[in-house]
Amino acid sequence: MNDLKIAVCPDCPHDVIDSRDLKYVKSVCRTRFDSARDPFAWRDRFYFARHGWTEIAVFGTPLALLVLLGLILAAMGHVWGWALSVVALPFLLFVPAFFRNPSRAIPGEPGIGVSPADGVVTHVDRVKEPGFPGDEALRVSIFLSVFNVHVNRIALNGTIESVRYFPGEFLDARHSDCARRNEQLWVDLRDEEGKLWRIRQVSGAIARRIICQLYPGQKVTRGELFGLIKFGSRTELLWETESKWQAAVQVGQAVRGGETILVTRNA
Repeated sequence: MNDLKIAVCPDCPHDVIDSRDLKYVKSVCRTRFDSARDPFAWRDRFYFARHGWTEIAVFGTPLALLVLLGLILAAMGHVWGWALSVVALPFLLFVPAFFRNPSRAIPGEPGIGVSPADGVVTHVDRVKEPGFPGDEALRVSIFLSVFNVHVNRIALNGTIESVRYFPGEFLDARHSDCARRNEQLWVDLRDEEGKLWRIRQVSGAIARRIICQLYPGQKVTRGELFGLIKFGSRTELLWETESKWQAAVQVGQAVRGGETILVTRNA
């Protein structure tokens, strides 16, 4: 990643997410987000992503008031009141829809890894990737439009090795250089056989917040929620080229986070 500079939290022995998100994930460097120690774990039981509640309140409240005002004006005989409600209503519906967190049926069979995100597969290839043997990795890249579910999920069972944030640009997530130049966060984990995997959260032209609630040493399970990218983005899964795993999807295929089988292990 020659084009990106790593950001290090001064309060932690490891690299963490963008400090701009610390107001949303308070004390993320010190708080371990397991159910026993996370005071806000109950929020994950709701249909909306826990880290979207701020936006739902901040943007949803004035939009709801605009819709209500339009209806009141329309009831008073002002025709343009209907226009106000009609214009504001789609935006009011979009905000909570973007932060939806639907339940998913996580496949339980052995020898598979699931998609870390909803979206459309844009790349299934071999790429240069630092940290992997030979600095090469296999990759499946997923583009998330603003209409996709944006919570991210763990692809397969393992242990988190590192969490690293890189400042960068905000190219469109479909741009060929976005995975190299955009703001991003890397989650490296070791699977049960000790093989290295990387889930990469990449910002887009609209996305300006990458959220990750993982910490080094944490045990994770397939399909587990771990973060969110706000307003359009890209999520990638990378793994060792010499492993027995292979992609089970193709370019152009629509996938669902935690549900679609993205990779399979050869016997």
